[in-house]
Amino acid sequence: MYKTLTTNIKDGIMEIAINRPDKLNALNQEVMKELALAVDEVYKNEAVRSAIITGTGPKAFVAGADISEFLSLSTDQGADLAKLGHMVFQRIEESPKPIAAAVNGFALGGGCELAMACHFRVASDNAKFGQPEVNLGIIPGYGGTQRLVQLIGKGKAMELMMTADLIGAEEARQLGLANHVTTPEELLPKTRSILLKIHEKAPLAIAKVIKCVNANFKFDVDGFKTEIAEFAGCFATQDLQEGAAAFIEKRKPVFKGE
Repeated sequence: MYKTLTTNIKDGIMEIAINRPDKLNALNQEVMKELALAVDEVYKNEAVRSAIITGTGPKAFVAGADISEFLSLSTDQGADLAKLGHMVFQRIEESPKPIAAAVNGFALGGGCELAMACHFRVASDNAKFGQPEVNLGIIPGYGGTQRLVQLIGKGKAMELMMTADLIGAEEARQLGLANHVTTPEELLPKTRSILLKIHEKAPLAIAKVIKCVNANFKFDVDGFKTEIAEFAGCFATQDLQEGAAAFIEKRKPVFKGE
């Protein structure tokens, strides 16, 4: 189905791998468009409870954008490229189903931006993160100037984007850019274990958590009002009835997403 991605679904988890290892999984327009289709499947396929985005091969998650595409772009075409990246990554960020990044190597430029659009990040100990675009005379264009600040704070984000320095997995964890660091062999099992734990929770409540947390970063949305509305909406769900009953009866709840 895809030329630049591989996908599979197991235990309700859809694994999406950028599959251009000869190019260190660099993002080109074809990858972005296929990634948009894969994310649509996450939204629409009822068999999918969550997703993992990763890269093929031992070296790179996504080592950046495909720079060869940039040389022929006009200003308007550059804007269109950025808009495509923003659209795809916003769809990931706003997915009502959890999407995790399993960062298996270089996550640079657009790759770091892709990882940051996911709801959380697990990194192998050989991973490297960075926004080195100024080395090429450009800046992050797929949301990196905004999401890096959100995750690690203004001062350190400014430093990393202006120096183009790369950081390792452990420093990324200390800064809050990565949630966990594992060996390469344990990367996908660890990521899957977190998602399977989330699968045990109420799906509608998980979607509401994602919506409310994202609201905190939108200038035109009142996050507190969003929380009130989403909290109230829980009382119209069967999942809340099941969760409360299970708590009282001292048993494990069986949520149906209803």
